[in-house]
Amino acid sequence: MSKQRVLTGITTTGTPHLGNYVGAIRPAIEASRDTNNESFYFLADFHALIKCQDPAAVHQSTKEIAATWLALGLDTDNAVFYRQSDIPEIPELTWVLNCVCAKGLMNRAHAYKAAVDANVEEGEDADKAITMGLFSYPVLMAADILMFGSNKVPVGKDQIQHVEMARDMAQRFNHIYCKKEPLLTLPDYQVDEDSAILQGLDGRKMSKSYGNTIPLFLPEKKLQKHINKIKTNLLEPGEPKDPDTSAVFQIWKAFATQEQTAEMRRAFEEGIGWGDAKKKLFALINEEIAEARERYEDLLARPADIEAELQKGAEKARAVSKPMLAQVREAIGISGLK
Repeated sequence: MSKQRVLTGITTTGTPHLGNYVGAIRPAIEASRDTNNESFYFLADFHALIKCQDPAAVHQSTKEIAATWLALGLDTDNAVFYRQSDIPEIPELTWVLNCVCAKGLMNRAHAYKAAVDANVEEGEDADKAITMGLFSYPVLMAADILMFGSNKVPVGKDQIQHVEMARDMAQRFNHIYCKKEPLLTLPDYQVDEDSAILQGLDGRKMSKSYGNTIPLFLPEKKLQKHINKIKTNLLEPGEPKDPDTSAVFQIWKAFATQEQTAEMRRAFEEGIGWGDAKKKLFALINEEIAEARERYEDLLARPADIEAELQKGAEKARAVSKPMLAQVREAIGISGLK
């Protein structure tokens, strides 16, 4: 049986937080150890330019995210771990796909529609401050996916549309240029219904855009301080508390075993104090990430070693992307004269 190609991108904006770890990084690293998969993980630094135009921030985020994945045990001998901008075939394929992608498809993209709606609500021109990067980034995402013949793309529910758009573009390309033998693989999305979506400090979804995150590799004292900031109610020690409405319990459940979760549920029902619950939560999280935190700090002090890993990954990725683009060029009529 041929291996399934699984592809995941990580946008290089901001510092990885507990929500990223639980919802995406931890399950992706586990999946990379599945010998039935060929795993491709990339740092989406071209995508980062849509949201962030601070060069130093993009550069620092790239270093921090790469160090995070390496520190947490990504096996780069088994998986392909690369930086998007190191693969020149991707922007070239993006242009080719632009030439077969209908503008109407991009008009329906959720991020573009949300930006237009926000402008209209504020009484502004519909396209105020909307760049072509924001408008057409689903095409770049399609190139990321289609370049490597991805079979499965793990996404959250809000990203399903992008994989469907990539399928549309692949079908259109194959219909125009490859009627006899389709060249581009049609990808499927993979939504993990069980993956946890962590609540942040204010009880909303943990997100950089809300400013409510707990960075993954904070030093111990700062981690404790952040956990102490998690919003709770005014119930006193001894008063029963509802674990199902508590951000403290919800984060606990994402790191705990079933037995530990059951114990904490009983403690809530018996009236554990918020201070005690947060101390236990800190100890649980710290135990899981302490060793990786040491590796992370060590890697940040050795950026040349991180770069070497990314270049190793780029070489492996280009062993796939160069022959694929050669086939694309041949199909569209842009190749050496014979």
